[in-house]
Amino acid sequence: MSDKWQAINDFWNSFDLPAYDERSVPDDAKMPYITYSASVSNFENPIPISASVYYRSNSWAAISHKVDEISAAIGKYFLRKINGGYMFVDRGSPFAQRISDPSDDMVKRVYINLTVEFFTQV
Repeated sequence: MSDKWQAINDFWNSFDLPAYDERSVPDDAKMPYITYSASVSNFENPIPISASVYYRSNSWAAISHKVDEISAAIGKYFLRKINGGYMFVDRGSPFAQRISDPSDDMVKRVYINLTVEFFTQV
């Protein structure tokens, strides 16, 4: 089983794209990929986390499909067993929003908001 940090990483890497902590994206990373924020807390302390899905395309179709896949995986909520308890993931509001890159109109980015709560003692 995973600890809290690894559970966040495992969640984002479960969508058939490389996923990186937003503070450690390799210089040679090639789109498509996901970047995510990583924060942890304990029971009764839900925390917001976010991710960005990046594609290089002239269309929003592929990236929108991937974001829909992420949404479907969460469903009503996503619960994963981790060391010492569970990680509960729910959609934030807004769940997803498109963001343009003013320097390159081929870069498509969707920013995702989630709320995570760790049902653990520590």
